[in-house]
Amino acid sequence: MTRITAPESIDWNRVRADFPLLQRQVHGKPLVYFDSANTGQKPASVIEAVDDHYRRHNANVSRAVHTLGSEATEAYESTRQRLAKHLNVASEELVLTSGTTFALNLVAYSYALPRLSAGDVVLLTRMEHHANIVPWQLACERTGATIRVAELHPDGSLDMDALHAAMTPEVKILGIAHVSNVLGTINPVAAICREARKRGIVTVVDGSQALPHMAVDIAAIGCDFYAFTGHKMCGPTGTGALWARRELLASMPPFLGGGEMIKEVRYDGTVFADPPHRFEAGTPNVAGHVGLGAAVAYLDALGMDAVSAREATLLAHLTEEMGKIDGLRIIGTAKEKAAVVSFLVEGAHAHDLATLLDLEGVAVRSGHHCAHPLMAFFGVPATCRASLAFYNTHDEIEAFAAALRKVRGLLG
Repeated sequence: MTRITAPESIDWNRVRADFPLLQRQVHGKPLVYFDSANTGQKPASVIEAVDDHYRRHNANVSRAVHTLGSEATEAYESTRQRLAKHLNVASEELVLTSGTTFALNLVAYSYALPRLSAGDVVLLTRMEHHANIVPWQLACERTGATIRVAELHPDGSLDMDALHAAMTPEVKILGIAHVSNVLGTINPVAAICREARKRGIVTVVDGSQALPHMAVDIAAIGCDFYAFTGHKMCGPTGTGALWARRELLASMPPFLGGGEMIKEVRYDGTVFADPPHRFEAGTPNVAGHVGLGAAVAYLDALGMDAVSAREATLLAHLTEEMGKIDGLRIIGTAKEKAAVVSFLVEGAHAHDLATLLDLEGVAVRSGHHCAHPLMAFFGVPATCRASLAFYNTHDEIEAFAAALRKVRGLLG
């Protein structure tokens, strides 16, 4: 694994070599993987950590005093501790989950359902992923609360005046993306949470697209809940976590019932475990979270400031090259952006573009990106999305631009 502390000294070609999948070909051409917003690629250290767990330490956690059980538990809990340090929070405030979707549903069902009632409002923004919309719809349907939407500027940035105006006394919960998965827009979540706190509004931040791109200090953000997924930050799929203020976790009933989340079970009643284990019923994805711990270690070794700087350089180059292509429209041009670019080419459907780019070895995402309301805001059914990571290269950007010109020519 690459371990370099000075950003200016990082050999990014050496870093790229840590990712085995990036060496393959697709349709006889070198792979250009521009779909990291969907899932990030995994360095060898993560793959090896998962493999080593299954080969040498495989056992369930917290259910055995034998050596393998102790090793599995220690490895699993060490990921919680590593994540806590990475995010500047206490480990007992981190619930390990299958990802952001589970984490947000946990908040909606365990925190919101017992508290919302008719007349209450859940405030969301136009750029939210479906995972930060649908759970709130379900909670509102069961409680009589309603959803209010804060709109955007045409460049894809959040209309802060409109958001503040929407923070009326009826609003009990604000759900907001730290970074838009479609536009790349980086929202000023610390300032937003500060305003919400003044009004007694509980804040729920979707951090899925933030953690892969930047250093995240949850304590500095000042939110009440922060959800994220592991597979976008070089970890295995089926991993992630929910951070919540300790006092909120302590006040919440379990989301799921079963093994591991109890102190004592009797037919006349059950005593639940303390948070965070209260919310971790059943057998967890032990090997996946061991891999997530390795992913966090990898990112920490690189340094998230170095990752951000690298991706900013790549994004500037990508945006410049795309700007040279006639008929190409970039959707989302906010000043503060992560390395995510949604686009359309005049006269071409997003799916056709993505299909033909794949024949050139280029992997981009096409569709609504689990953001139907955002697509409606821009008046399009779908977009193509090119999303970068620190392991991408300037040569790949040139190859992508060349492939895009070729595809545009094929489509007339």
